[in-house]
Amino acid sequence: MTDTLFINARLADGALHDIAVEDGRIAAITPAGSVAVKSGSVDIAGDLLAPSFVEGHIHLDTSFYGDAWIPHKPCTSEFDVHERVAFQAENMAAAAPIDKRARDQLDLCIAQGSVQMRSHVMVDGSVGLTSLETILRVREDYKDIIDIQLVAFPQSGILKSPGTPELLDAAIGLGADLVGGLDPLSFDRDIKGHLDVVFGIAEKRGVDVDIHLHDAGTLGAMTIEDICARTTALGMQGHVAVSHAYGLGDLSMDAARKIAGLLARSGVSIMTNAPGNHNFPPVALLRAAGVTVFSGSDNIRDSWWPFGDGDMLRRAEIIAYRSGFFTDAELNAAFDVVTIGGAKALRLEGYGIEVGAKADFVTLAAQHTPEAVVAFPKPRRVFKSGRLVAENGAVIRQ
Repeated sequence: MTDTLFINARLADGALHDIAVEDGRIAAITPAGSVAVKSGSVDIAGDLLAPSFVEGHIHLDTSFYGDAWIPHKPCTSEFDVHERVAFQAENMAAAAPIDKRARDQLDLCIAQGSVQMRSHVMVDGSVGLTSLETILRVREDYKDIIDIQLVAFPQSGILKSPGTPELLDAAIGLGADLVGGLDPLSFDRDIKGHLDVVFGIAEKRGVDVDIHLHDAGTLGAMTIEDICARTTALGMQGHVAVSHAYGLGDLSMDAARKIAGLLARSGVSIMTNAPGNHNFPPVALLRAAGVTVFSGSDNIRDSWWPFGDGDMLRRAEIIAYRSGFFTDAELNAAFDVVTIGGAKALRLEGYGIEVGAKADFVTLAAQHTPEAVVAFPKPRRVFKSGRLVAENGAVIRQ
C-alpha cells in the first residue's frame, strides 16, 4: 500500500511526475496524472524535486550560530592554523553549551534541505571525549530527521597533543564513524607518525578516513601523495577523503593533472567549500579525471570566519562562481558536488530520485538544476523518508 503520493513533481528531465512512497522509500515514478490521486497526496505544484543536499563537512561542536556574536580575531600575520586553534579555544571557553549550539546549527542545515551530514568533532588531549559524547547525544535526538556521520577530529594535532592516539581509538569505540587528521607535515611535523596513527586506527576498527589538509603548494601535494599511497596499500579505495586540499589550487596545470590522476586511481575524494580567502582545488579538472568531489559548509560563524548559512545550494553557487562555471553542464556539475558527489564520498545507501531510493528530497522553485544553482530559491519543503521535516525555513518535529 502506498504511504504517500507526491504529485506534479518536476524532475531533472524537466517533466512533471508523480512519486509513490512506501515505507520511506520511492516505490514508483510515473508521468504526472497517470495515477489516481487520493486524499493525503502531497502536491509539489511544479517545483523541482531534488535529492536532499549532502552537508559533507561541518563542525557541530565549534559553531557559534545562535549564540552571542563573537567578533572575528585576525591572525597576527598570515593565516596560521596553530593560532586559529588557540583563538578557538579562547572563544569556546565563553560560548554557550555545545548541546545548544549544535542543535541550532542542525536546525539551520535541515531547514535548508540537508538531511545527510558529516560532522567533524574535536577529539584530542585538550577536550578528551567530552565534545564527542555531547554530539552523540544530540545525534540520537535527531536520528529521525537527519543522518549524521561523525569524524573523530584531532584539532590540536595527534603527536603534539598527549594521549590523542588513544583518544581517537576510544572515540571509534564510543560511536564515531570515521577517524580524522590535521596537516600531518605542518602541524605535527611528522607525516609518517601522524598517518601511522590515522590509518592504523582505520585498519584496526574498519572505519573510513577524512583528513583536514590546509597546507599549500608542494607541501600539500606531498601529503596527498602519501595519503594516496597508504589508501592503495590498505585497499581502502573509496574510503578516504581529503578535506580542503588548498594546495591543489596552487599547482601548475600539469602538476594538478598528475595529482588528479593519482587521486582517481587511489579512490581518494576531495572536499572543498571554495573559501573566499584561499586557492581551492580545481573542481572541473578533478571531476574530469574521475575524482569524487564533494562539499560542506565547514565552519559556520565560528573562530575561523563569521560566514555560513547552512545552505548547500548556496554553497554550490559559490563553487560555481569561483570556478568560472557558466554553462548548464558546468552548473549541473556544481549541483552534483553538493548532492551525488557528497553521497558517493559519504558512501550513502539509497540516495537519489529513483525507485528504491530513500524518499529524502527537497522542493525548489526552479525549472531545472542550473537555475536552482544560480538562484538558490526559497522557501523550500524538506522531506525525510517521505515525511515533511522542514518548511519555510523551520524544522518540523513530530
